[in-house]
Amino acid sequence: MIDLRNYGYTEQYQTEEMPEGCIPGRVTEVHRELFKVITEFGECNARMKGSFYNKADTAEDFPAVGDFVILRYNEIGDSQITKICPRRSKFSRPDYSGHAAGYVKTILEQVVAANFDYVFILASLNYDFNINRILRYITVAWESGGTPVVLLTKADLVEDYTEQLRLIREQAIGVEVYAVSAKSKEGLKQLERFMTSQNTVVFLGSSGVGKSTLVNALAGDDIMEVNQIRQDDSKGRHTTTHRQLILLNNGVMVIDTPGMRELGMWDVEEGLGDTFSDIAELSNQCRFSDCTHRNEPGCAIQAAIADHTLEGSRWKNYLQLKGEARFTEDKSAYLREKREFFKKLEKANRTKQKVGVISDGVR
Repeated sequence: MIDLRNYGYTEQYQTEEMPEGCIPGRVTEVHRELFKVITEFGECNARMKGSFYNKADTAEDFPAVGDFVILRYNEIGDSQITKICPRRSKFSRPDYSGHAAGYVKTILEQVVAANFDYVFILASLNYDFNINRILRYITVAWESGGTPVVLLTKADLVEDYTEQLRLIREQAIGVEVYAVSAKSKEGLKQLERFMTSQNTVVFLGSSGVGKSTLVNALAGDDIMEVNQIRQDDSKGRHTTTHRQLILLNNGVMVIDTPGMRELGMWDVEEGLGDTFSDIAELSNQCRFSDCTHRNEPGCAIQAAIADHTLEGSRWKNYLQLKGEARFTEDKSAYLREKREFFKKLEKANRTKQKVGVISDGVR
């Protein structure tokens, strides 16, 4: 028998009402409509109960890696997921393709991982280093409910990374930043305080930054396949092809995700406030409550930029991320309205057809 507490099944989830014949489990892998779930009887394959498809509006309504679920266990076939337990944290991104789940025409939110403690944001110290991308990850991480930690990987390939560390620490206020190397083991000792039993850590970063290599180094075993990156542009292939939760020998759970070169913003107003807390504080000091921070007298933002207490680059990064978030919000609202319109149109057509059938019967 497996003790689910080793997989983070705490009292918070144990309060869920357990229908007769059902048991709890935690999703460890997602393969379209098939899920791998760890239970007290071991890992099993599971599919969703049919009612999920009828009630779900977005991909948020479907299980993600890290979710705790209730299922009807089947020892000789696929088990059936009947319910998703409330999430204490989740990492989401917008998805408009409608193909991620295969059964929802318009997806507005795609949950990538759930129920984690820390978000390890990986960026390579070689050609992949991009401050805007890192800040984007940090913003979404704060919004998720987890604690972001920035890891600058492949430190062994760079003679001097002082400037990169300074830049990140200057821009990522309140976030811990470490330079690490899975090859030389540099910086790994500093991560031990996050890697404690029953903690769940989600790994995020573009392909080629060394997520799988770092997981192997922290696990002390080659549990994940590693591909070499192209040396001409430092870009890598997507070694991880699906999201998965792995229990390490030290009791820590890690969630590895397919490399994402572009990370969209999803409902991150609170996350922006956490990432740019200094700007939020300055905004409250402006003379006018509706200050646009352009040329109004008494603008605390412009005053701070002028006396260099606020870097102009940080203000530009904030405006760019805020613009991306607004674009996502506007597009999401448009798609919601479009979906509701077609739902009403479809309902009206069904009603019209039904009335026509009844009228033909009267004649």
